[in-house]
Amino acid sequence: MTSIDPAVASVLDNRPANDDSDEDNLLESLENDPALDSFREQRIQQLHEELARAKHLRNQEHGHYTEMNDEKALMDIVSAGAMLSVVHFFRSDFHRCGIMDAHLDTLAPLHFDTRFLRINVDNAPFLVAKLKVQVLPCVIAFRQGVSIDRIIGFEGLGYSEDTFSTRDLERRLVNSGALVREKLMETHSRGKGPGLRGEYGTRNEPSRVDNSEDDWD
Repeated sequence: MTSIDPAVASVLDNRPANDDSDEDNLLESLENDPALDSFREQRIQQLHEELARAKHLRNQEHGHYTEMNDEKALMDIVSAGAMLSVVHFFRSDFHRCGIMDAHLDTLAPLHFDTRFLRINVDNAPFLVAKLKVQVLPCVIAFRQGVSIDRIIGFEGLGYSEDTFSTRDLERRLVNSGALVREKLMETHSRGKGPGLRGEYGTRNEPSRVDNSEDDWD
């Protein structure tokens, strides 16, 4: 993906999510940048291109946190339909899955380059077995069907086991390459929840995941 000029990125990232505002207003914001000088035309052109690309991607369901009920359809999107994707394997009766849902739902409209998907593990027996999903919530990030990150429970997020912010999650996904860049300007509320219980184990159990199995053929 072409690198975006910082001034252009600032204009794009500071507008409301999923807002197709009048392009003239965005251009005016860019023109108010005192550092434009000889880069004015290039930046305006890039802003035009980014707005058109964002609109195209949103027409393809980017910018939404989408629940899938068919694991084959999910595999098609992740392996062929989307360059970047984040998939949450969940169960509706697991409180921690609800917490993860809230954070992902916040990120989805901001990061339209990435598809955000969720699927109930009861509807994905093949993927649960192939990807060895044993602890919930389980979030796996993919680049063209190849796993690039896996978050088990709330592992590696925030400063304690059960507490993290949306910005913590965003930073983790940016660092792994699942998101293009950080876009949250303020720390979001932190989520707390009890340890998981049930068939898929608890957050504190040792992970028995072989990352070589995270790719879809």
